[in-house]
Amino acid sequence: MSLQAIDVTPSAYTYPLLIKQLLHSARATAGDTEIVYRDQQRYTYTQFFERIGRLANALSGLGIGPGDTVAVMDWDSHRYLESFFAVPMMGAVLQTVNVRLSPEQILYTLNHARADIVFVNAEFIPMLAIIREQLETVKQFVLISDDGATMSSFKVPYAGEYEALLAAAPAHYDFPDFDENTRATTFYTTGTTGLPKGVYFSHRQLVLHTMAAAATLGAAAEQGRLHRNDVYMPITPMFHVHAWGLPYVATMLGLKQVYPGRYAPDTLLQFIASEGVTFSHCVPTILHMLLSSKAGEGVDLSRCKMIIGGAAFPKGLAAAALARGMDVFTGYGMSETCPLLTIAHVREAMPDFDAQAAERIKTGYSLPLVDLHTVDAEMLDVARDGKATGEIVVRAPWLTQGYLHNSAASEDLWEGGYLHAGDIGTIDPRGMLTVTDRLKDVIKTGGEWVSSLELESIISQHPAVNEVAVIGIKDDKWGERPLAMIVLRAGQTASPEDIKAHVLRFADEGHISKFAVPEQVRFVDNLARTSVGKLNKKAMREQLDG
Repeated sequence: MSLQAIDVTPSAYTYPLLIKQLLHSARATAGDTEIVYRDQQRYTYTQFFERIGRLANALSGLGIGPGDTVAVMDWDSHRYLESFFAVPMMGAVLQTVNVRLSPEQILYTLNHARADIVFVNAEFIPMLAIIREQLETVKQFVLISDDGATMSSFKVPYAGEYEALLAAAPAHYDFPDFDENTRATTFYTTGTTGLPKGVYFSHRQLVLHTMAAAATLGAAAEQGRLHRNDVYMPITPMFHVHAWGLPYVATMLGLKQVYPGRYAPDTLLQFIASEGVTFSHCVPTILHMLLSSKAGEGVDLSRCKMIIGGAAFPKGLAAAALARGMDVFTGYGMSETCPLLTIAHVREAMPDFDAQAAERIKTGYSLPLVDLHTVDAEMLDVARDGKATGEIVVRAPWLTQGYLHNSAASEDLWEGGYLHAGDIGTIDPRGMLTVTDRLKDVIKTGGEWVSSLELESIISQHPAVNEVAVIGIKDDKWGERPLAMIVLRAGQTASPEDIKAHVLRFADEGHISKFAVPEQVRFVDNLARTSVGKLNKKAMREQLDG
């Protein structure tokens, strides 16, 4: 039987999936809704749309056109949000620069991405001055300043200051149609091995990711639901996977948005209170800082819905957030997946507080259009019984097609036609995914695999434990044994024997193997982290070896 092609009317608009299409609804219905930047800027969506046009005209006046790369070095701001839209909408590529990398790594990413122009916050001028002479493709710089700093204050030559350029540019820009598969954004992974790798996403991918995220969050009956009356604030850097794509979702829905600049717990808590923030997302480290802040003790967090991702969500931390009335739940993905793949909404009644925490720290249910599997070494599905573990592989229309200028790593990423997440996990009969560990972090001991993440979650429930990381150390008899590195709560004490006894109790109850009881427990002042707040277990191993 032959397939029949659809008749197309010659004059019909084909409607490419471009980022500009995300603005139609908000333009029509949210013109008076506010966008706020710290205590420095407050304007409406109507003004936001005008500023997008001004930014595109300013860039065009500086010679930037389709295919050129615009790099941004800024903290989370209204300017970043404007760049999220104006730059790709004019056919250029937005490079979001991880400002927490070393100068040498930032130099590498700018050269590797072949950036043409850099928007740079005055705070990062000293860093830029170090690397400026080694930049290979950057031709111009635009100064970003919160305090009125002028170009004459710096030795780096500038094409203009951001606000002055916008003020001089017309508000109307005719954003064109083009192929929806055109690259829109580029940024670099923050892995702990080797040089950062560039990932990239097209207009089509970002639009589909936005729609799937909005559908998933809006379909929740109540828990974790995102709706038009929410107030959104990112607490995941905008340079990292588009702040998990949520600024695109919030703008499409026309939500009030609050941008906090550089993160500080007291400031974030202030905005939650003063601006009525109800929806956000962050890594566990930031959530822990918010809950531990003295300034937050009097802040009502009961209206806060917060996606937790980027690292394992310890049960003890989830319980502490729930005790403050927060609606916290896991979101899962990676730089290469744009990033959202799953959300851990609670779909059924839980018998008690402990069960609630246990459900919310699981990895979650797949978003629409996500084809996710746990597989064995032959790429065959393992049982979906909540027990059998396998490597997580996935397909979705918004996954990066590869690493920028790195065909060998791209082939490894997509081996077998599925993207390899680098995690292992289980899927239960409901379809709920639970990541049990990173492939590189699972501890092979006594002929069994012990999940460092599960062990961390168990240790986090000890009342004296503030933070914990578990790594595997070599053992002549068992291959590897777990070592726990623990930061204690202020004013609390515990001994290694206390921690081991705590884990042994869970082992005796059948929750974890007895091989998981750590061989060593070390109490430390802090835990090594990456530039985006994830536990850096490679650095921890190197510290031990050193």
